[in-house]
Amino acid sequence: MAPSFDLWAKGSHKGTPVVVKMENPNWSMFELEGPSEDDFLIGNTPTGSREKARGKNAKQLTWVLLLKAHRAAGCLTSLGSAFVSLGSAVRRRVTSGRTDADSTSSNENKTVKTRFYNCIKVFLWLSLLLLGFEIAAYFKGWHFDAPKLQLQYVFTSPYGVRDVFDWVYTRWVLIRVEYLAPPLQFLSNFCIVLFLIQSLDRLILCLGCFWIRLKKIKPIPKQDAVADLESGENGFFPMVLVQIPMCNEKEVYQQSIGAVCNLDWPKSKILIQILDDSDDPTTQLLIKEEVHKWQQEGANIVYRHRIIRDGYKAGNLKSAMGCSYVKDCEFVAIFDADFQPTPDFLKRTVPHFKDNEDVGLVQARWSFVNKDENLLTRLQNINLAFHFEVEQQVNGIFLNFFGFNGTAGVWRIKALEESGGWLERTTVEDMDIAVRAHLKGWKFVFLNDVECQCEVPESYEAYRKQQHRWHSGPMQLFRLCLPDIIRAKISVWKKFNLIFLFFLLRKLILPFYSFTLFCIILPMTMFVPEAELPAWVVCYIPATMSFLNILPAPKSFPFIVPYLLFENTMSVTKFNAMISGLFQLGSAYEWVVTKKSGRSSEGDLVSLVEKKPKHHRIGSEPNLEEMKADLQQEQEQKARKKKHNRIYTKELSLAFLLLTASARSLLSAQGIHFYFLLFQGISFLLVGLDLIGEQVL
Repeated sequence: MAPSFDLWAKGSHKGTPVVVKMENPNWSMFELEGPSEDDFLIGNTPTGSREKARGKNAKQLTWVLLLKAHRAAGCLTSLGSAFVSLGSAVRRRVTSGRTDADSTSSNENKTVKTRFYNCIKVFLWLSLLLLGFEIAAYFKGWHFDAPKLQLQYVFTSPYGVRDVFDWVYTRWVLIRVEYLAPPLQFLSNFCIVLFLIQSLDRLILCLGCFWIRLKKIKPIPKQDAVADLESGENGFFPMVLVQIPMCNEKEVYQQSIGAVCNLDWPKSKILIQILDDSDDPTTQLLIKEEVHKWQQEGANIVYRHRIIRDGYKAGNLKSAMGCSYVKDCEFVAIFDADFQPTPDFLKRTVPHFKDNEDVGLVQARWSFVNKDENLLTRLQNINLAFHFEVEQQVNGIFLNFFGFNGTAGVWRIKALEESGGWLERTTVEDMDIAVRAHLKGWKFVFLNDVECQCEVPESYEAYRKQQHRWHSGPMQLFRLCLPDIIRAKISVWKKFNLIFLFFLLRKLILPFYSFTLFCIILPMTMFVPEAELPAWVVCYIPATMSFLNILPAPKSFPFIVPYLLFENTMSVTKFNAMISGLFQLGSAYEWVVTKKSGRSSEGDLVSLVEKKPKHHRIGSEPNLEEMKADLQQEQEQKARKKKHNRIYTKELSLAFLLLTASARSLLSAQGIHFYFLLFQGISFLLVGLDLIGEQVL
């Protein structure tokens, strides 16, 4: 019930009323009277009226402040409940005791996996030991303002050498100054130089993107090609092969098959291959049933299953290209199992090939149906938006070369054949064929305005494995392609771009300095303060680069700080993957299919409502019912083995290392370094406890 205000009820209401709403259901809406005309006529207003108006405004201000205090109390309550939920989630993680060591695959060498973890543990225990040592020294009067410590201070210190501890600490300071600080400072300066070079490269890419937007530059197909498409069946409609490689992806197969079967292209000029590498019999039957359904609808679609499943996705595509009917096709469009192309996809991509005989690939941009699902998907959207909007578009416009994204692209089959076809030698077959095609002189076109919807991983476990494959594969490919790049008959500029920019700077240097500088060197400079790491390296340049990265996704601007911290956190996985690929360690050839959730886009849901085709499944109903029963039984069997969140040991160890270093920075009064280490340590802690992605209750 609303409170009664007799003072406000007296007299006529003048001025503009302000409506204030209480969020608490026990309060109703009421009006606060705005300033009236008399309030501004102070000279002509009697003293009593002015006092009365002043008292009324004071009461209004009191209630406004009360409402703001109520809202602040509500925010505090929400924060309290959030912390309670966070505490219960942490307790569940610790109680379950499941770590990333439990999920080590059979293809991965456990000894190699733990070697990196053991190195991090050494740094952690060393930092804890040094923190205790420094705290003891601090309370004994050793106060240094880092990083301006001089040797003279040790010898002329008013404290002198009073006991054994002082003598030991004096020796430790001398060892730091003479032996530890110089190499640490050299490594720090080296990483800073790499950091500045990579930041300059990122800045140039952003300037190129701004120039493209300013001049409205974009690839435009020949006008006669567009006119031919609009002329009907007699226009430019070359034979197109559409391939969908999949493996045990029963969550998304219906979406992708339905999308490609609805492509707006003459039925006689399109052939769809469903390349099923599933080893689950139930999934195979479901996909076969879906293919049969669309065959009954008149789609030119075939189902293909390999008996010998070698080479992962590359082996699957290579096997499919060996079919006799492929020679009748001029182009091949490739979509992963979770991709949903729009009906006009081929009409917007294929025309770019006409009268451009040197164009080998047309790549479309990705968009994501689940980008707002959780914090992890939002951060991935920022990364991938920058990748497509800036990196792919700028390289496509100015260099006619970029890395093929493996899906949502159309290849000229002649370009694939001349480049050697699909090879199974790395886990990045898409980048492999793109580099070899570039060395053969083929040009690539990137269409930023043509989007193909798909999913991003919703769990940190799936995202971590995906990133490991994406960062170990390029290093494998670099070792294999370097001799071919050097011997290739291309310009020196193209060789420089491939070797230094494409491979070394963006695939090797970026994860190296990101991990080394912010996860190792920065904490160590807290314990060896004579090695200086400037504040602009820790704060200002990373913040500027994060701001540039987030520009292609402006709606994600509130997540700029979590994005900066998360990118540094992921440097552990990327650095480990880069080392594995560069030196051919056990996990370099590990291939894990990214887990899909099967979320449909809004367009899919609308089309399902508007169009419900008649399916003629003669004699297939019993088989389908049997498959559904098998699926239900399989789900019941897996109910005891529910998916769960894990604890990631490397991330947790680095979290404690950074938090320990932040505690040490307090002794030296290093403000920016302390806050960066604190928040970065908390970020590692959240990721290590698997609190950033999909949460399993």
